[in-house]
Amino acid sequence: MGMPSMPELLIVLAIVVLLFGAKKIPELAKGMGKGIKEFKGAMKDDEEKENLKEVASKTESSTPKATEETTNQKV
Repeated sequence: MGMPSMPELLIVLAIVVLLFGAKKIPELAKGMGKGIKEFKGAMKDDEEKENLKEVASKTESSTPKATEETTNQKV
């Protein structure tokens, strides 16, 4: 079973129009578009937070920590 052909897609489209009405379809598409946009934004924010945490942990591990020996040395 492959991709639906043009007549099958037209039948599905006709059923959707009958169920929701021609005025409701653009509203549904607009709502779905907003939802997808918000989802992508949330994913991007989470990814940026993760990257910041990784960078912070790498900088903390690469900086030498002061020990008693280095702080008590005479200059």
